[in-house]
Amino acid sequence: MPNITTRAFPQAVFDSLVQRGCSPILARIYAARGIEQPSQLEVELSKLLPFEQLRNIAEMAAIIADAITDQKRLLIIADYDSDGATACAVAIRALRKFGACVHYLVPNRFEYGYGLTPEIVSLAAINNPEYRPDIIITVDNGIGSIEGVEEANRLGIRVLITDHHLPGEHLPNATVIVNPNQPNCAFPSKNLAGVGVIFYVMLALRAELRKRNVFNALPKEPNLASLLDLVALGTIADVVKLDWNNRVLVKHGLHRIRNGKSCAGIQALLKVAKRDYRRISTNELGFVIGPRLNAAGRLDDMTLGIECLITDDENRALEIASQLDMLNRQRREIEASMQNSALDKLSLDVKLQKPSESTYSICLYDPDWHQGVIGLIASRIKEKFHRPIIIFAPGNEGEIKGSGRSIAGINLRDALDLVSKRNPGLIKKFGGHAAAAGLTIMEHDFQRFQVAFEQIAQQLLTPTDLTQYIETDGDLNESELSLVLAQSFAEVVWGHGFPEPSFNAQFYVENQRIVGEKHLKLKLRKSISNTSYDAILFFQAEPLPEYIQAVFRLQANEFNGNTTLQLLIEHWSDNSNKIKND
Repeated sequence: MPNITTRAFPQAVFDSLVQRGCSPILARIYAARGIEQPSQLEVELSKLLPFEQLRNIAEMAAIIADAITDQKRLLIIADYDSDGATACAVAIRALRKFGACVHYLVPNRFEYGYGLTPEIVSLAAINNPEYRPDIIITVDNGIGSIEGVEEANRLGIRVLITDHHLPGEHLPNATVIVNPNQPNCAFPSKNLAGVGVIFYVMLALRAELRKRNVFNALPKEPNLASLLDLVALGTIADVVKLDWNNRVLVKHGLHRIRNGKSCAGIQALLKVAKRDYRRISTNELGFVIGPRLNAAGRLDDMTLGIECLITDDENRALEIASQLDMLNRQRREIEASMQNSALDKLSLDVKLQKPSESTYSICLYDPDWHQGVIGLIASRIKEKFHRPIIIFAPGNEGEIKGSGRSIAGINLRDALDLVSKRNPGLIKKFGGHAAAAGLTIMEHDFQRFQVAFEQIAQQLLTPTDLTQYIETDGDLNESELSLVLAQSFAEVVWGHGFPEPSFNAQFYVENQRIVGEKHLKLKLRKSISNTSYDAILFFQAEPLPEYIQAVFRLQANEFNGNTTLQLLIEHWSDNSNKIKND
C-alpha cells in the first residue's frame, strides 16, 4: 500500500474558520484545501470572474457579432473528448440562440488526428463546397495548430481560436485567440476547461449583442445559464483543477441537473447509466457520464456524442445515449485486454519496484493496441507504478500516437518540449498539460524516444518523487463519523485540486460477504469503539484479513427508501500483525 499521509493545514486558519462558525472537522478540511475564510465557499453565479479579463475576448465577440449580422457561415472545429464535445454543444446551442448560421465538424481521431490540421481545413473548405465556412471557431483545440491556421488563411477563412491548453513557443497566426494560458492574459483562473473558455466567449458575445440592441425584439434575452449542465460535465470530465471559479460553474451546472433542467442528452446518459439525476455527484459526472460520452471519440466518431448533447428530442437523445452506452461496454473490454497486455510487458521489470534503482519512466508500444484507449491505459499504469507513462498505438503511415499521464514533480508537456528540443525531428507533434499530453512519432523511432524520455525523467525527478503517497484528512472520532457529515459533503463541489475528503483508520472486520459477484459488503468496527459501520469495497471478491488499515470516504447510501451511512473503501492493507504485536 502506498505511504499514507495526513494533509497539513495552517493552525491559524483553522482557528479563524472555527471562530467564524465552521465545525472543527470542516474547518480542518477546508483549511487543508486553501480556504481561509467562509466567503471562499460562496458560489453565487453573480460572483464569477468577469469575462473582460480574458485577453482578446471583446475583439472575438465583436467579430462573431458582425458575422451573425452578416449571416456569415460559422464552423465549430471541436476536440474529440468530453471537453471538446461539451464545448461544441455550448457553442452550437448559444450561437443558434443568437441567430447564427453555424455548423460543426469534429476530426475523426483515427483518420485526421487532433486539432485544426491542414487536412481538416481542406475537408471543411474544399470537400464540402456547399458549406464552405467564412469563419472557423475552434473549441478545446487550436493553440498549437500553426499549419492548420496557415492553410485556412491561404483559403481566405478567418480562424478564431478558443482553447485552454498550454501554448508552445509560437502562436498560430489566427485572427484572434482566447486562451487564459496564452502570454499576457490577465485572467486569474488559468484552469478553465475548453468548455469554460467557450462559455465565457458566449457571455462576451451576449454582452456585445446586447449593446447592439439585438435582443430588443425578443421577449427576453437568451439564458446562457441553461448551458451550465454542459459546462459542469466538460469541466469535471477533463479533470481540470477545481479552483473557486470552476467550482462556481460546476455547482450551478449540478444544480440544473439535479433539478431536472439539464439538456435531453445528459438526461438520457444518466438514464442509460441507471443514475438518479436528483443525486448526481461530480464523481459520477467524471466516472459514469464522461466515459460514455468519451466512448464515441475513442472507438467511433465524437459526432455521435455531440449530436446527443445538441438534440432537444428526448427519444433521439435516448437512442444515441444507448449507442454510447454500448460503445462504452466495448471500450471496457478493449481496455481490460490492453491493460493485461501492458502489465505482462512490465511483469519482468523488477526495477520498477525499487525506485532508487529503477527507471524513472515507462514507455510502451504494441502494434495491436487501440489508439482510442491508450490514454486510459496510461492512467491505469501510472496509478500502479507511479511513474510518468506514455502508451503508444499505431497511427497513420508508419506513425505511432502516444498518450501520456504524469506524476507530481514533472510537467509532461514541458518534458516533451525538452525531448523535442534535444532531439530535433524525433517528435512530429505534441501538446497537452502538466499532467496529460499527447504526441506523434514514427514507429521506427520508438526505442530512441524511450531513451530520450527516460533521460529527461531522470533529470527532472528524484527517487523521492517516485514514492507514491496518499493524502487523507486523518481519522474521525465516533461523533464525527456520521450520516450528517456525509450529507454535508454531498453538497460541496469536490474534484481535482479540491479533493473530496478521505480518512484513514484501523478497523476490525466483523463481517464480509460478496455482493454483485465482485464486490465486498463489510461490517467494520474501530478498535476503540463499539459502533459498527457498513462499508463497501468495489472490485474485490477475495476476503479481507481480520484487521485492516483503510482509506475511506463517507457516503449517504440510499436503499429501499432508507438513507444510512456507508464507508467507501478506497485502499486497504493487512493490519493483523500490527494489532497482535500491540
